[in-house]
Amino acid sequence: MKVLVTGAAGFIGFHISSYLIARGDTVVGVDNLNNYYDVSLKQGRLDELAKSENHHLFSFYKLDIADRDKIATLFENEKFDKVVNLAAQAGVRYSIENPHAYVDSNIVGFLNILEGCRHNAVKHLVYASSSSVYGANESMPFSVTDNVDHPVSLYAASKKANELMAHTYSHLYDLPTTGLRFFTVYGPWGRPDMALFKFTKAIMQGESIDVYNYGNHRRDFTYIDDIVTGIVLSLDQQVLGNPQWSGKTPDPSTSKAPWKIYNIGAHKPINLLVFIETLEKALGKNAKKNLLPMQAGDVPDTYADVSALSQDVGYMPVTSLEHGIEQFVIWYKKFYKLG
Repeated sequence: MKVLVTGAAGFIGFHISSYLIARGDTVVGVDNLNNYYDVSLKQGRLDELAKSENHHLFSFYKLDIADRDKIATLFENEKFDKVVNLAAQAGVRYSIENPHAYVDSNIVGFLNILEGCRHNAVKHLVYASSSSVYGANESMPFSVTDNVDHPVSLYAASKKANELMAHTYSHLYDLPTTGLRFFTVYGPWGRPDMALFKFTKAIMQGESIDVYNYGNHRRDFTYIDDIVTGIVLSLDQQVLGNPQWSGKTPDPSTSKAPWKIYNIGAHKPINLLVFIETLEKALGKNAKKNLLPMQAGDVPDTYADVSALSQDVGYMPVTSLEHGIEQFVIWYKKFYKLG
């Protein structure tokens, strides 16, 4: 297959690109390499792809998906079979400081991707949604059949908007789309704005870590390899409309159109203090904790019901927290040349 991966220099985009070229697919990567976090880490991921055995199957364009004309030209020139859209302005907290970045990338950019797919006979679009869409929802575990009309951050609202926009294109143009609601992804080459990266850096430097909600958060921490497996299983699946779907009792996760929404997580919420304890063991150092109240836009718990993804594509998360954190620590020390 020829696959477009947007956000290819990002955490998940890099791992997906690596997997796809390793199995023999041709991957065209796109990223705007913005400075939301350390650009040298993004460049490091691209360098890693350039060194891989099947590097000849990977090509890269420095492009912003919000650039309508350039994205249209890219689709016309490259003729992709499938698309994995991971480019987005990420982060709940940053959406409070810089809301326009989210509309530019997550709404305008996503529309450009949908238009590219529509006009160039793309067979399947898989795109990143987020567990944050569950917002004020308190029923656990979060199910794709739950109502998600009460987001508590603009980031979450933009991801919910992506699901609605995708449905419109699936309905109007018969474009097969799959939205994956990611639950707290972690692992090697991860993002510096995420807890694991920030905590590791601070603990190794002997600095204190900020622990919000006094450590009472629970997160469905999901290892990157499990996420990649789920994305690829979804990408390879043919998306069909649900003939049983009824407008009288609408299922929020399927449609008469070829449109699906899934949770992708570990299905195992972990208390933040347990997560920190596991990291302390892996590092062989104790953390100095600065316990703080909950931040605006945050939710106390996330917990993914992944039964739909398991049933439809055979998704099965297998990585333990201990193993996942250990792999991250090994990568971190190697990348930053620490003892």
